[in-house]
Amino acid sequence: MAQNFVQGKLSASKVTMFEKSSCPFCVRAKGILKKYKFKEGNLEIIDITNLDIMSSVQDYLLKITGERTVPRIFIGEKCIGGCSDLVPLDGSGELEKMLASIGALL
Repeated sequence: MAQNFVQGKLSASKVTMFEKSSCPFCVRAKGILKKYKFKEGNLEIIDITNLDIMSSVQDYLLKITGERTVPRIFIGEKCIGGCSDLVPLDGSGELEKMLASIGALL
């Protein structure tokens, strides 16, 4: 079920972030992503905090990314990591190039 849930959220033309609302790293990552002007539907932030399958989702994220922690950020169907991976990508301008390459930005 968790596999279907996660895979159903990923798409080649959007950015998907799995988060827990109380996580400070998630808050920071969300702030970075929200400063970009995404086309409608090209940014999805999924709070797994209250999901019955939260633990299973994190287990599946571990299986496909090597990390169980959130945030887990996907550009297209590729995981770029968490907040500590996002910060340097944003600072170097590489994040904007990646977002533009999948057609996610206005």
